Amino acid sequence: MRYAVNIVLIVVVALVLAFVIFGIWVRVAPNDAAYWHVDPATAPDPTSPNFARVDRVTSLAPEQAAAAIAAQAQREGATRIAGDDQFGTWIARTRVMGYPDFISLRLIPEGSGTRVIAFSRSRFGHSDMGVNSARLRRWTGSMPE
Repeated sequence: MRYAVNIVLIVVVALVLAFVIFGIWVRVAPNDAAYWHVDPATAPDPTSPNFARVDRVTSLAPEQAAAAIAAQAQREGATRIAGDDQFGTWIARTRVMGYPDFISLRLIPEGSGTRVIAFSRSRFGHSDMGVNSARLRRWTGSMPE
């Protein structure tokens, strides 16, 4: 009986240790900006459903749209890792586990407004449980049509 308890304890400790190591690795693993910085209008869909896209037009000028997106991104702790205000890629981390998500945006002048094309995807996992879609709604949803 004692032998079985020891085996169970070793397995539980090993699982907890693996979980902690994975959690640390997720936060410190390098993220290659050149790999994640893509054109959201032409980037292919990932093979798993852990992404979201937005393609909409706002009446804001490109500079205003860029400022609104940057302000929301910074409020959420995201950091731009590549590009500029008109075509850039940001990294944001999930609240609980700190998984990295990458958000590529392209702002294109269209008439007196701006076409906002955004592509948000998770680096890890199969399903994002709607996190990327919700993020894009927060980042672009408050801009006027």
